[in-house]
Amino acid sequence: MLVLSRRHSEKILFPNLGISIEVLSVAGKLVRLGVKAPRDISVVREEIYQHTAASALKRDPPSAHDLRGQLNNASLALHLAVKQCRSGRVSEAEESLNEALQKLALIDGRFSSRPPAVTARSRIQALLVDDNDNESALLASFLQLSGINVDRAHDGCDALDYLSSHAQPHVVLLDMRMPRFDGPSTVAAIRRNPAYQGLKVFAVSGSPPEEFAIVTGPDGVDDWFQKPLDPRRLAERVAALARGPG
Repeated sequence: MLVLSRRHSEKILFPNLGISIEVLSVAGKLVRLGVKAPRDISVVREEIYQHTAASALKRDPPSAHDLRGQLNNASLALHLAVKQCRSGRVSEAEESLNEALQKLALIDGRFSSRPPAVTARSRIQALLVDDNDNESALLASFLQLSGINVDRAHDGCDALDYLSSHAQPHVVLLDMRMPRFDGPSTVAAIRRNPAYQGLKVFAVSGSPPEEFAIVTGPDGVDDWFQKPLDPRRLAERVAALARGPG
């Protein structure tokens, strides 16, 4: 999860979108934020949000639909954070604000460099295993927009149940620290089963590989992606599976 703490007058920047958010003041339950954005990106108060959003959707070309949806989700999270703050639910407001910032960061990353799309003929199937539902949902959305089919599992037990009852995916994206059945145990179970021979397993973890007794290669994980994650690099690596061994 992306967590940012800002003091008075400090800013959060999304340079590829031209958006900046500045903390202007904090007084009791009220947080005043200053938002600067390009003219073609609407920033509105809650009172006029529904009307403005509906009008904007009518003006947008169909090709901008998915981007508008993501901006809409980020805007809803920001409005929810304001409501929660006014109600004294500060911790919930922080979570909503973090969620909005994460969504804006993903949109910002799409403008800096679009990950390669996978063609329909060679569409990759991935299984994403992570007990953090928020992170898992965000990453799954990013990969799906990159042309990759994604199913999700909550932990290693769920992942093994999935593998035993579904067609084998091209790759398992596996968090290492999970309750009930963690990443190293899941890797060991997969590599012991001849039915999963050749299945790619990519570690996606907040810890470096040296913290775990897992080799890189056919007997362990095929690649390691450490958090904070660059989702574009992961998407590129997963998309490369469509081009053959690697």
